[in-house]
Amino acid sequence: MTVMKKRRCIHVISETAFAIQGQGVHTAFVDCVDLLKRHDDVEVVVNGEGWGDLMHAHSYGPYYFWKGRRYRGRRVFTVHVIPDSIKGSLPMGSLLMPFARWYLRHVYSYADVCIAISPTVERTIRDLNAKTRIVQIHNPIDVKRFSQSSERRAAGRRALKLSNDAFVVLGVGQLQKRKGVEDFLDIAKACPDLVFVWAGGRPFGMVTEGFRRINERIRTAGEHVTFPGVFELGDMPAIYNAADLLLFPSYQETFGLVPLEAAASGLPVIYRDIPEYLDLYEHPYLKARNTDDFIALTKRMATDPAFLNKGRSMSRNLLTQFDNERIRKQLLALYEEIMESQVRG
Repeated sequence: MTVMKKRRCIHVISETAFAIQGQGVHTAFVDCVDLLKRHDDVEVVVNGEGWGDLMHAHSYGPYYFWKGRRYRGRRVFTVHVIPDSIKGSLPMGSLLMPFARWYLRHVYSYADVCIAISPTVERTIRDLNAKTRIVQIHNPIDVKRFSQSSERRAAGRRALKLSNDAFVVLGVGQLQKRKGVEDFLDIAKACPDLVFVWAGGRPFGMVTEGFRRINERIRTAGEHVTFPGVFELGDMPAIYNAADLLLFPSYQETFGLVPLEAAASGLPVIYRDIPEYLDLYEHPYLKARNTDDFIALTKRMATDPAFLNKGRSMSRNLLTQFDNERIRKQLLALYEEIMESQVRG
């Protein structure tokens, strides 16, 4: 465990605490706070609880700039969102791209240090020519929170009204094109003997890309497909445990907490084959190039116990890369370096 020369106070902020919380940025913020509070070598204040020696922000709205005014030279920002994140998330995303690039460049440059959670994020910050230092540190994954248990599985199946003998395929994310929800529906249509559940909603409401189109697809989906909505973070371990397989057909991600949370719950995961994961993961993972691949792999998971167990084993191996204590040491070392540089300056 890293021991800091002085017990620092870290001010962790995120506007997601005041908004709809069924999204990855809020989960990452909560995980960061929990990780820092795991030991007593630092003090942690959150949002309006007070002030600290250093600010670590996870969101990028007015609150970030307002709180950061007292932390010149001591602002850390974890980058969860990049300009490409608006593609397939908001209507006319391509038209909004110049503004997104301008605004996020300003957000990144306001921080003294930007934490890139993946190689893709680091490249994006550099490509935008943001005036900031970049350090790559992964998001922490609270494996214990999502660990597999028969009690959680039973609770999750009760909450989702699922029979004990159903093979359940889970999708988690916002109801938008970028997350691949329409592909999920195509896969479900090709597998009518399996049960499909998508957990997630729309933080942007009616301005979400494809609002009416996706609603119509959901309305006409078969009875074996359900959309129960958004769940609180504390309920998600049971939801993951209720499933047998997670599909993650997202077209763009900066890191992707969902598949790792599912892996921590003992689920095999099938990813879309996109470049972001090639740079991020040190271990092999299951991937599908297109909907036909997703269908074939899903059917094999449901009928081949040996392949299902292989998927579970691959999930366990993926998690070894994201050791919480190692990530915590990296954060504390960064905080201390920033504070020491302020003293020398």
